[in-house]
Amino acid sequence: MAGYIVRRLLSTILVMMLVGVFVFLLLHIAPGDPAAIIAGDNATPAQILAIRRQLGLSDPLSVQFVRWFWHLLHGNFGISIFSDTPVITLIGQRLPATISLTALTIGFAVVLAVAAGVLAAWKAGGWLDGFLMGFAALGFSTPVFVVGYFLIYLFAIRLHWLPVQGYVSLRAGVWPWLSHLILPAIALGLAYVALIARITRASMLEVLAEDYIRTARAKGASSGAVLFHHALKNAGVPIVTVIGIGVALLISGVVVTETVFNIPGVGRLAVDAITNRDYPIIEGVMVIFSGAYVIINLLVDLSYALIDPRVRY
Repeated sequence: MAGYIVRRLLSTILVMMLVGVFVFLLLHIAPGDPAAIIAGDNATPAQILAIRRQLGLSDPLSVQFVRWFWHLLHGNFGISIFSDTPVITLIGQRLPATISLTALTIGFAVVLAVAAGVLAAWKAGGWLDGFLMGFAALGFSTPVFVVGYFLIYLFAIRLHWLPVQGYVSLRAGVWPWLSHLILPAIALGLAYVALIARITRASMLEVLAEDYIRTARAKGASSGAVLFHHALKNAGVPIVTVIGIGVALLISGVVVTETVFNIPGVGRLAVDAITNRDYPIIEGVMVIFSGAYVIINLLVDLSYALIDPRVRY
């Protein structure tokens, strides 16, 4: 396994380099000029050119890329064009809110989705199966911002049960922290729940048709033991795989969710940076998000051996 991990880490470095090249070129090729935004609507071309030179944007694209990549190799994500603050500092300030939202969403989504998928497979063809899969299809097809605004209207504005928006640090208390994250986590996790639930159901149905499941039932094993000890354990590899793949949904959904609920996280930072064409922040956020996604998928691959001892690397 050690050799496999080393190979995956080396391939991860290559992937991150390609991501860096793609993000850098996409940002600089796309229309928009941060110098023009800084200078204002009444600025002259000479003033805009002076700002571009000051920011290093008038240098050839290859020179800008080499400079940015060299700093990146040394852990330096650059300086924000608009706030004149190191990008790593800005991301560090916003990271706790994003980690809290993502962790709560994953926990809520995985528990609910696996339970729903197992129940749907157990009652396959019945009304419960139809209801759960219909709910999953609805959740997967409804945009995050629509769910978010509906939850805000119902639970915050009409019922006054939960805050409308914002974020409170865990240091202020568990309930203030949790109450500000419940609605965003539900809105963000609904599509994630739908994806995992459908895969769980399909994988469970395949395993429940195996001979050893019929043998377990013939020996008098309870339904709970059959479902969770025998079936779910052997259906775990596809479920864990889709959990890892679904992280991409969370990464893209975090940007929308933090904007809807006004959470000062990394996603909101990225939206503001895109509006202002703040290249260093956008590049830093994309690199961190991509790195997190690659690492999570590596951990998912390594977990296969724990779920199924037959797996060898």
